[in-house]
Amino acid sequence: MISSVRGPVLSAVGSTVVIEVGGVGLGVQVTPTTALSLRINDETRLLTLLIVREDSLTLYGFPTSEELSVFELLVGVTGVGPKSALGVLGVLTPNQIAQAVADDADAVFRKVSGIGPKTAKLIVLSLAGKLAVTTPSSASSRPTGSASVAASVQAALIGLGWSERVAAEAVEDTLTELEPTEDATDAAGLTVPVVLRLALGRLGPAQNPGHR
Repeated sequence: MISSVRGPVLSAVGSTVVIEVGGVGLGVQVTPTTALSLRINDETRLLTLLIVREDSLTLYGFPTSEELSVFELLVGVTGVGPKSALGVLGVLTPNQIAQAVADDADAVFRKVSGIGPKTAKLIVLSLAGKLAVTTPSSASSRPTGSASVAASVQAALIGLGWSERVAAEAVEDTLTELEPTEDATDAAGLTVPVVLRLALGRLGPAQNPGHR
C-alpha cells in the first residue's frame, strides 16, 4: 500500500502528475484543480490510494485527508468508479459533498459528468451519516458553480506564485463584488478567465508574488 508520495513535480498534464520519488517518476491521478496548483520542480506531498485492477495499478493522490476520505467513500458506492469519484471531487469540495448528502440533494451529483440519476441517488443513500458538514464560510455557501470557479482561480493564482492565503483573499474579494446579493446565481460573467483576470488586477504587479 502506498499511502503518500513526496518529491519534486516532473510534469502535470490534465489530471495526471508525475512526482519523482527516490529517482522513480510515479504517475498520480489527481483532480484538475490539484494539477493546476502544482508547479514543475517544486516539491509536493500527496496522500494516495492505490487501486488495483486485473490489468492496471493506478495511484490516486489528494492534498488533504478530507479529499482522500471522501474519495474512498465514493469508490465504495455501487456504480461509482475511481474516475467518476475523482470527477465528483473535481467539481465539489468535501464539505459541499457532505452538505448535499445531508440535504438529500442528489441533483448536485447529477451535474458531474458520468453520474446518472440512479448513481446520484445511491451516493446520497450510501454516504448518509458518514460525512460531517462544517460551518460554511461565505465562500463555501456560494452556489456550486461559483465554488468551482473559485477553486480553479485560486489554484491558478497559487500556480502563478502567490501564497494560498493571498490567492484565497483575492478570489473571495473578487467574487464578493461579482455576487453582491446572497441569492446571486452564476452570472454569465462568472467564468474562470473573467474571475482570474479581475483577481490578477486586484493583486496588481509583483516582482516576487510567492513571498506576498
